[in-house]
Amino acid sequence: MTTAMHWAFDNTYARELEGYYEPWQPAASPDPTLVALNDALAGELALDPSWLRSDDGLAVLVGNTVPDGAEPIAQAYSGHQFGYLSPMLGDGRAVLLGELIDGNGNRRDISFKGSGRTPFSRGGDGKAVLGPVLREYVVGEAMHALGIPTTRALAAVTTGETVLREQGMLPGAILTRVASSHLRVGTFEMANHHGSPEHVRKLADYAIARHYPELDAGDHAGFLSAVVTRQAELIAAWMSIGFIHGVMNSDNMTISGETIDYGPCAFMDAYDDQRVFSSIDTGGRYRYANQPPIAVWNLSLLAETLVPLIADNTVVDDGRRPAETSQDEDVRKQAIDDAIADATRRVEAFAPQCSDAYLRRFRAKLGLQGKDAADQQLVDELLSIMKLNQADFTGTFRRLAKVLGGEADAVRERITDVTTYDAWQAKWLDRLGEQDHATTAKQMDAVNPVYIPRNHLVEQALQAAVDGELGPFEQLLDAVTDPFTERPGLERYAEPAPDGFTDRYVTFCGT
Repeated sequence: MTTAMHWAFDNTYARELEGYYEPWQPAASPDPTLVALNDALAGELALDPSWLRSDDGLAVLVGNTVPDGAEPIAQAYSGHQFGYLSPMLGDGRAVLLGELIDGNGNRRDISFKGSGRTPFSRGGDGKAVLGPVLREYVVGEAMHALGIPTTRALAAVTTGETVLREQGMLPGAILTRVASSHLRVGTFEMANHHGSPEHVRKLADYAIARHYPELDAGDHAGFLSAVVTRQAELIAAWMSIGFIHGVMNSDNMTISGETIDYGPCAFMDAYDDQRVFSSIDTGGRYRYANQPPIAVWNLSLLAETLVPLIADNTVVDDGRRPAETSQDEDVRKQAIDDAIADATRRVEAFAPQCSDAYLRRFRAKLGLQGKDAADQQLVDELLSIMKLNQADFTGTFRRLAKVLGGEADAVRERITDVTTYDAWQAKWLDRLGEQDHATTAKQMDAVNPVYIPRNHLVEQALQAAVDGELGPFEQLLDAVTDPFTERPGLERYAEPAPDGFTDRYVTFCGT
């Protein structure tokens, strides 16, 4: 087969948003080798996995060959990083190959991460190394298997180069990432910081058409609410599986509501709501418990960019909109004040929406049917017990279903303060009431995973891959992409890290 294989590209971002990118070609890779290919995702994209494994396919996956219809670009955006505005960020080590229409008619971005320097590299080398590329691959696919909106990995390829990092010279690699888009809060910040309300309007109308077609064109207030709702659901989902993103800068929050950029991310073993894993988050800004407030912070930045647009749609006393009136400063000021109040209410809706989504997910984790006013307290008490006893987050919830199956000590055997736990378990069983235990346990097992990307196993797999052994990575990937089915022989993938591991464990961005 040849590079003439059909790629159904339709590149609306490059066509409609000039000024938000620079045309750019990926750097050449001297000796590419395929490390991992996601056959199932390739099928969704209407791409032939066998062709992607060929020399011609591999040349495309590292950017050595650009397929017909692609328009490679480096996207531009701003962003608040650890609370401070960086007015120009952009794809410093990524290139968007184009937008592919998949087999179901959905639009999907195909991008390379680690494909060399771009105009936005700010002195960086634009490269990626194998370990972080495989981390993003395995964690993203685990998130997808857990039912959490996420960018995904199509392929991981080594480039034949070595790249200098703190740990020394490491094998260079490129990740082919798939997303419903790469629009971010930071994209809107760039339009607002470097452009005008008309630039923001054009971007917002594009985002509405692409991600929220159920909204009327120009409904910028509704657009803000829709993004708030998706992020509330996403963050609640993260919390329900003990996931810590690690770098929730505004340029890492997507407009689509997908999880993006698995750099210094990690899953908790022992529950601790103050847990931080990122090597650069020395102040704990992005700790587990602070993820909902940080989401509000990011959404408020999006709201700021949309206020002038919302004001233009505000009906003033005479029935007209400010944009339709003469340049009456008092009218405009009132419209802006009203828009700020409206946008503030919409962002503030995040907290109750996220809380509702959080409690809904934890009710399911505990097998609770219906609603009871004391359910939040029941959840909080269990989490408190888990924290004080350093109980494994994932394992505890999975073992609760075994209690319903007749294993009375399934959880308590891993708890030090059994008296407090026993009191809680009695309250939980009382709350379950007349529910059939076998049915409830089955329902719990459908939402409480057995397998997650355990940090110690991820590190073992990545180091083995760097050393040339892919078996541990492939075995871990197999476990976490079928996370709810307990399988003989995979017991080690369900166990927390050895004592002492988590206390010294940190993760890195990979740049």
